[in-house]
Amino acid sequence: MNRQRLLRQILGGSKNIAFTDFVNLMHGFGFKLSRMGGSHQIFKHPNVKELVNIQNVKGKVKPYQMKQVLSVVERYNLKLEEEN
Repeated sequence: MNRQRLLRQILGGSKNIAFTDFVNLMHGFGFKLSRMGGSHQIFKHPNVKELVNIQNVKGKVKPYQMKQVLSVVERYNLKLEEEN
């Protein structure tokens, strides 16, 4: 899914977001997968102090984890890169 469209959906209140689409969105903000631990995927960003954790639950991302990621994006003023 297009990153801009997905971001608009999330900001519009959608909670039914595919895990793979959300990971693509995180890559668009510059996050890279650091490691995996069980069902958790830990992401890091070169300009962000804390690590970000998301889980794949039946192909969806947990809504509270989406909020946490968007909070980090806002706090660090990260910009969404266009897709190739």
